[in-house]
Amino acid sequence: MAVTDEQQQRHRRLTAWQRSERVLARGSADRTLRERLATLTADAGTVHDLDGWTDVYGDGVVAEVERRTADLLGMEAAAFFPTGTMAQQVALRCWAGRTGNPVVALHPLAHPEAHEEGALGSVGGLRTVHPTSAPRLPTAEEVRDLPEPFGTLMLELPLRDAGFVLPTWEELEAVVAAALERDAVVHLDGARLWECTPHFGRGLPEIAGLADSVYVSFYKSLDGMSGAVLAGPESLVEEARTWRHRYGGQVFQQYPAALSALLGLERELPRLPSYVAHAKVVAAALAEGFASSGVPWSRVCPEPPHTHQFQVWLPYGTRVLDEASVRQAEETGVTLFRRWSAGPAGPPGMSSTEVTVAAPGLEWTAEDVRTAVAEFVARLE
Repeated sequence: MAVTDEQQQRHRRLTAWQRSERVLARGSADRTLRERLATLTADAGTVHDLDGWTDVYGDGVVAEVERRTADLLGMEAAAFFPTGTMAQQVALRCWAGRTGNPVVALHPLAHPEAHEEGALGSVGGLRTVHPTSAPRLPTAEEVRDLPEPFGTLMLELPLRDAGFVLPTWEELEAVVAAALERDAVVHLDGARLWECTPHFGRGLPEIAGLADSVYVSFYKSLDGMSGAVLAGPESLVEEARTWRHRYGGQVFQQYPAALSALLGLERELPRLPSYVAHAKVVAAALAEGFASSGVPWSRVCPEPPHTHQFQVWLPYGTRVLDEASVRQAEETGVTLFRRWSAGPAGPPGMSSTEVTVAAPGLEWTAEDVRTAVAEFVARLE
């Protein structure tokens, strides 16, 4: 099979990112197979007994992930899924059967609407309505004033495609109360729920406790390989296990993903608050750097960030920005930005990128960020 230009560009990007001495975060997909396997082999024994038998259809280490996650979220039970897409489709399908209403109220930028090829309707037989299209979570008034009944309100915390934005704690409580007034259940898309605790000033059990069910991911913020958990009442989780089997998610063995999930819970979860705090430093320095660089317009969104992830917007095309980003990594050993996209909601001529601040980013000072911005801008053509 011939190597395409996109494959060549991807190899170029991955090589540049891997060789960079300074990065704000290192994604799990940035590393080679050898590196990932070596890390898992070296560290897995610190979180699970490796002399035990491998999992078979969800027992053993997979069941341990379920128990650990249910405890962390303060939920009765949890079920491990190979993907969050499957976990949420199953959850919403189960709630539709229990409420007798197949209508799901959610944001048009939420993952099921923006990234799942219409699966809620075509696979689950569900229908969606949108309380708001503004780039934020819906308000209590918008939920209360929806003109038709809905069985489930789904809230993505944080709302990634709007800039990883969150409501205030009081706003979140009011939205949940408005849904309950409508006799609806509340499901949290908590793919990135782990890093929401500093913004809300609440622990995971209190946040998750507002909802009837919640899904969390292990690879987005916890550096896991893959996998997700759906947590909620024991009766719902048992039903979800049946639908998981029907959807093809009853995987024979999942110990690599499960072990990496346990490592993420043990090592990355306690560090997320420090990432969130430092993301505010990085975001402010980025804004300062672009303001003094001669770029005609730039925006950090939100400012300050609500989590350890946020967006940066610049008035250039994606090809120009992608090339400047990879050249900076190749020529200076510093990766400031990764991929850029035009984005469906942005004005013409604007591009955005997502910035994540993790363990490597803690070493960056504000001056380091401003210097990197200047080096990046110098490569814009």
